[in-house]
Amino acid sequence: MRMYRVLVCVVLMAIGVVARSYAQVPGMPTTAGETLTGKRIVLADAVRGHKAVLVAGFSHDGGIACGDWMKAIRGDVALSGVDVYEIAMLEGAPGIFRGMIKSGMRKGMSSVEQERMVVLTQDDKVWEKYFQVSNGQEPQVMLLDAQGSVVWRGHGAASAVEAELRAAASSH
Repeated sequence: MRMYRVLVCVVLMAIGVVARSYAQVPGMPTTAGETLTGKRIVLADAVRGHKAVLVAGFSHDGGIACGDWMKAIRGDVALSGVDVYEIAMLEGAPGIFRGMIKSGMRKGMSSVEQERMVVLTQDDKVWEKYFQVSNGQEPQVMLLDAQGSVVWRGHGAASAVEAELRAAASSH
């Protein structure tokens, strides 16, 4: 009877490990964030099973330039079937200013756009490593396939590299 209980525990633990490995995108940080509508979100869970584009700003300048990317992506018919999330990294912003920053970001955004805008206030270094950031002053862009594998990454102005993203999205 004791051996049976041990076996059941081992099997349940193995199922838990396997389920957790399928629960999130491989390699993507599992930092919990918040959308501008106030919902808790873990991007690794949100993009699981879907082709997705992540557009991240790791600085004030990079964050502002993300807006151009979002406009370009929304206006590109070739990317219309892809889930798109904008990420604002605010770990470096003092806590007392974060509310004002988020309020400023909400201005001019529809509720749908606010739902896809994710604010992260921790793990900047982990996300920088994931995005392979070489210049934090530029927006970082990544295309994931439905299995969560990175199939394209770029950085800089949308006008300079959006065509590469479009080509990568249509070929995957």
